[in-house]
Amino acid sequence: MKDTLIYSKQTFNFKGILRSFERPLVMGIINSTPDSFYENSRIQNLDGLLVRVDKIISEGVDIIDVGGYSSRPGAVDISVSEEISRVVPVIKLIHEKYPDLLISIDTFRSKVAAEALAAGASVINDISGGVQDEEIFKVAATNNAPYILMHMKGRPQTMVSLSNYENLINELVLYFSTQIDKAKKAGVKDIILDPGFGFSKNIQQNFELLNQLEQLTLFNLPLLVGISRKSMIYKTLGISPEESLNGTTVLNTIALMKGASVLRVHDVKEAREVVEMVGRFMV
Repeated sequence: MKDTLIYSKQTFNFKGILRSFERPLVMGIINSTPDSFYENSRIQNLDGLLVRVDKIISEGVDIIDVGGYSSRPGAVDISVSEEISRVVPVIKLIHEKYPDLLISIDTFRSKVAAEALAAGASVINDISGGVQDEEIFKVAATNNAPYILMHMKGRPQTMVSLSNYENLINELVLYFSTQIDKAKKAGVKDIILDPGFGFSKNIQQNFELLNQLEQLTLFNLPLLVGISRKSMIYKTLGISPEESLNGTTVLNTIALMKGASVLRVHDVKEAREVVEMVGRFMV
């Protein structure tokens, strides 16, 4: 299979497990938080966790993304110790039952990332792209863990007010160039880029970003797109997050056709079907 916008022969090392992006990957969301914007993604107990994990594995998930710090706009800040207490037991339980399953830790804190990797995670998903805590690059490098580098300005508590851009794509390119260089100098080998839909970007900017997403393929790195049930969908359509699956499927389809290599989603089965159908179309 030749390289195309949807098929890439890049292979990453996930702590000893080699995975190719020849077929786009589906990342399933596990929110170990009490206040995620989408209620159905919240995990409040370990029994519920295993039910959720079993379900999305049966639906074809490639990576499970575990987060304990809510990144919704205006989310309450929590301590490092609280975040660790939310995610480490979850990761341990998943890893013990499914030792070959790829687990991502959704955090911008190096101490949380280190504890999560020790518990069985194999990927770091950093919404701050190393801006909040540059030590996280060293944690990724030391553990030979792929690093997801996202674009955001400020923090979840302030990002809504930081959506002013002279040229959105140019600023993302500059940001990624700077942060990729820092990560590589720290020894990070495998990097995935996430343009950060909904993070310090308003609805119009989110659609502008999706429309020009292919421009970010210039880095020749996999692109992760996380638009599942977000406000760019439900506010545009005047519906709720719970009613936003159809809109999510439409935008995930566009994202794959514009170069996305990973879809971060709440609904794994539907995302896997998108990957299959777009893959047939793009061959």
